This record gives sequence, structure tokens and C-alpha cells, in this order.
Amino acid sequence: KIRSHFSSSDYSAQSDSGCVGCFANIVNAMFSLCKNSTAETAEEVVTPAPTGTMPTSAADMPRQTSDYTHGVRTAQDERISPERALAKLQEGNVRFVSGAGTRANFDAEHRQALAAHGQNPMAAIIGCADSRAPIEILFDALPGDIFTLRNAGNTLSHAEGSMVGSVEYCVGPLGAKLIVVLGHTKCGAVMGATQTMLASKKAGGAAAEKQTTLDKLLVGLGPVVQQAQLELKGSESAEEIAAHAVQVNIFAGIEKLLIYSEPIRTRAKSGEVQLHGAVYDI
Repeated sequence: KIRSHFSSSDYSAQSDSGCVGCFANIVNAMFSLCKNSTAETAEEVVTPAPTGTMPTSAADMPRQTSDYTHGVRTAQDERISPERALAKLQEGNVRFVSGAGTRANFDAEHRQALAAHGQNPMAAIIGCADSRAPIEILFDALPGDIFTLRNAGNTLSHAEGSMVGSVEYCVGPLGAKLIVVLGHTKCGAVMGATQTMLASKKAGGAAAEKQTTLDKLLVGLGPVVQQAQLELKGSESAEEIAAHAVQVNIFAGIEKLLIYSEPIRTRAKSGEVQLHGAVYDI
């Protein structure tokens, strides 16, 4: 289940950082965390969920395939608001958790419709490449629904041009209004980065003479892990740090998108596009 959900719907014109909040358990309690993703305090604000009361079972919602002209989302369907896109992802996750998915409804006719009429995804999702966290399945989505981007650790620590540029394409020419950064519990990349950081501290900060590309990726996640350790008041437990770093990494990903991309930043500032984060509880 998608355990928790964070949003960055407001953007400060005077800052390169968004104002980030989270909907605990995707229901009603919102905690605002302003300015940087690493804010240390939170103020509780009770607010309705973005689209009203969330359904708790698959029986409470319509099947998503009935919404579209050709039974699957194509460029002939209207673009939808970020609020509606988010609600559809939440509904799909409820179907996934309850085992009432609709993915089996996709057939050759739907493939032909996508080929003939083009794509019109409702959201871009940056997720982890972990084989246990397949994005379309988690949200019970069909081909054409989600513009999916994945790498180990759902990271943007190196200003990954392929990731940022692809998101720009999704919210630009393709017209999606929602961006989600999706992390997950038990993330191997985050644990590897945690172990690398702790080992480096024990070695006095010395780096390995030769680094693989994977080593560089893990080192790039170092600031996220260090921030997680700081927020845990210096814990030396790799398990505790890595678990908290999953959430810190999501905030960092949202922040990096806003810093690296002027088109995304501009659309977020105007309210045309919303950036959200979530944690999948494996």
C-alpha cells in the first residue's frame, strides 16, 4: 500500500525551494513543511483530502477504463487536473491492495488505440528500479496512464538529465499536470548509501581510489543520508537511518526537480502542475 503521501502544490517566487506538505496515510491530516525538504519542524493542520473522502475498498469506486473514449487513455481524451490525476492514482492503489485490479482488461484493441491516437498520460512518476515496486501495478494503471521513470533509489542527486528532461517532456508537450516522486521501504540503494556514508565516517572521510558508477550513485545519495541521520539526532543504526532517508530522499527529489528545471518550476509556481511524493510500503 502507498503508506504516506507528500505534496508540493505551492511554490515561492522568491526561492528555489518549494513549500512541501504531506498527507499522512493519504487521508486527512496534513503536515506542512515549509521552504526546504529538510525542515525540522512540522505544524499539524487538519484539512480535507484533495478530492474529498478517499474510498477504502474497490467497491467504492468506478472502474477506470470506463472514463476513456477508446477504453484506454489516449490523446483523444481530455487532459485532467492534478487533483483528479492524484485521486485516480489513489483509487488505483486501493484496487491493487484489495486485489480488484483492472489491468487484465487491456487488450489488442487498446494497443491499437494507443498506436493510432497517441499518448496522453495523466501523471509522471519517478520511482525506484527495485523489481518489487512496479509502478503501473501499484496504481493499477493501464498503458497510457502513467509516464514512468525509474532508477535505483529514485534519485536526482546528480541532476540526471534524462530524468529531468523526460519529466519536462511529460508536463510540456504531453500536458500532464501531476508529478510524483515515489520511494519505498526497504530500498537497497538507500541502504547502500547509508552503509557507504557510515563506512566513510569510520574511515575518516577517505573515499575509495577507484569508484564504479554504482559507487558514485551511492555517494551522491550521501547528503540525503546525512540529513536523515541529523534528523534522528546522530543515530548510528543503518536500519533506522535508511528507513528515514527514504522519506528525506523523496523531499530531496521534489526539491531537485524545482531547482534543476525552469519549466517545471514555472508550472509549479503558477499552479498548473503539482509535485507530490509517496512511500510504497513493501
